[in-house]
Amino acid sequence: MVEAVQDAGVVVTGAGGGIGAALARRFAAEGARVVVNDLDAGKAEAVAEEIGATAVPGDASAIVDDARDALGGTVDVYCANAGVGFQDGDAAGPLDEKSWALSWDVNVMAHVRAAHQLLPGWLERGRGRFVSTVSAAGLLTMIGAPSYSVTKHGALAFAEWLSLTYRHRGLKVHAICPQGVRTDMLAATGSAGDLVLQPTAIAPEAVADALLRGIEEDRFLILPHPEVAEFYRARATDPDHWLGGMNHLQRQWEATR
Repeated sequence: MVEAVQDAGVVVTGAGGGIGAALARRFAAEGARVVVNDLDAGKAEAVAEEIGATAVPGDASAIVDDARDALGGTVDVYCANAGVGFQDGDAAGPLDEKSWALSWDVNVMAHVRAAHQLLPGWLERGRGRFVSTVSAAGLLTMIGAPSYSVTKHGALAFAEWLSLTYRHRGLKVHAICPQGVRTDMLAATGSAGDLVLQPTAIAPEAVADALLRGIEEDRFLILPHPEVAEFYRARATDPDHWLGGMNHLQRQWEATR
């Protein structure tokens, strides 16, 4: 059992399925009191009933107050897990303003809004934990998905900023950056996901396991796919070589379309 989360009040957004549901189940199994959030009320309620939690459905940007009330007034751990992804492809083609706007709102601003509401209480108490489900795309990038790649970089940057700004005041921050995870979102990535993500895809439960290990070890960066660390290092130390490799993947993908 992970002592840091026992009897903690935990909120997981986007928890009606996939990674969010796996996180909610794992926190509940560790003895936490869990709020399950999802836009789909039926899915949120089903997961909550299964694990003995409380469902607070709705827009992840607007549920902090209701979730806090459901937990008796205090959120100890907030998992900003809800996310969207689009195959909005070619920047030289038609510009899909809606996918960019929604990606920015859900993948970045929902995190900012939640932190804005939670930080005063956390700083007053001298403790709190913010978990951001980012993606390996936030450390690297993803072919065929510009709005997803850019906003996941933004989510990672915000998590880093929270950690460097408030860690001395008791805030713990974790950024989860998996590659492919066997969820509906992966299925929606189409041929790009088949090429890049499917071969090493893991179960959502493996992501939850990685997070709990990271919490126990007090690590910021959570890498359910350990090889991402080497890719990230290669990107930083030799960006031209790394970009060449990614362009090779791009050309492979284009050949299959």
